Amino acid sequence: MPANRKLLVLPGDGIGPEVMKQVVRVADWFGDKRAVGFDVQEDLVGGAAYDAHGTPLTDATLAAAMDSDAVLFGSVGGPQYDDAPRDKRPEAGLLRLRKEMDLFANLRPALTFEGLLDASSLKEEVVRGLDILIVRELTGGIYFGKPRESKVLENGERMAYDTLPYSESEIRRIAKVGFDMAMVRNKKLCSVDKANVLASSQLWRAVVEEVAKDYPEIELSHMYVD
Repeated sequence: MPANRKLLVLPGDGIGPEVMKQVVRVADWFGDKRAVGFDVQEDLVGGAAYDAHGTPLTDATLAAAMDSDAVLFGSVGGPQYDDAPRDKRPEAGLLRLRKEMDLFANLRPALTFEGLLDASSLKEEVVRGLDILIVRELTGGIYFGKPRESKVLENGERMAYDTLPYSESEIRRIAKVGFDMAMVRNKKLCSVDKANVLASSQLWRAVVEEVAKDYPEIELSHMYVD
């Protein structure tokens, strides 16, 4: 029998615990019905961790995540934490996990089910057959860019700024994920940027086009984010 996989469950806040209970049921089913076992550990993250420990992600929880084969993350946040310091807000725990675990590629499928078409705010003929996979870069850019600061100017006016940096290697690796996904789908990839204004997006587009040379079967297009 193969060794059990280590599974860390972080239910978080709001509907997270409710959803994760059902996810654990699925993991238990695989252990009972299939030759796939999991050693499940549960811990706090987000607002729940802040309430218990004064931080949205403890060092111990991060260490457990790094030692796991997979981490199941619920949801974090709530209006009761709106006034918490920025580094203590529930979302800070999620961002720290992303950064420390180098979770740079977020895959977000968008598809429709025939029986739910009338529940969409868009017309049925627009969304019928929708099957899009959005590949989002997660560890670079403005979320993690430095310097960032909020300050009061000499005239008393408040000012804040964030920095939007991207390195060639960060762009290249996320582009490769996008092209690899396109290879097993319909071999079309649309890269979304703001290259008409932002220097970081101009580099983004240039690197994506370079990566495209390794994927001659893929039809590459570009779209401005707005």
